Amino acid sequence: MKYTLVIFETDASRARIKADRDAYRKAYETWIGDMAAAGKLVGGDALDTGHQGPVTVRKTAEGVPTVTEGPVHGGEETLGGWFVLEVADRAEAIALACGFPTPEALELRPLLESA
Repeated sequence: MKYTLVIFETDASRARIKADRDAYRKAYETWIGDMAAAGKLVGGDALDTGHQGPVTVRKTAEGVPTVTEGPVHGGEETLGGWFVLEVADRAEAIALACGFPTPEALELRPLLESA
């Protein structure tokens, strides 16, 4: 089964990473390499959170789009990226997430796999 590991950044996590960028980068790349070598990494991407903020598009009850600057949900956490992992079950997804080497908050969700 597949799980998404969604990464949320905060000002605090960005500050910690910035303080020792080389060490965190190495640990992050090692984790990615280990996941790929184990056949667990299906894919993923990082978002550019430093240069331009998000835009939210919502539709009214009449179907008219409304565009606003900013994330869908306000708050300190910013969506930073995601990975898709191939795992046996939820417990394995949690175990792999617990080994993620950087200080961001992580959210795990199973992917809906169509028949």
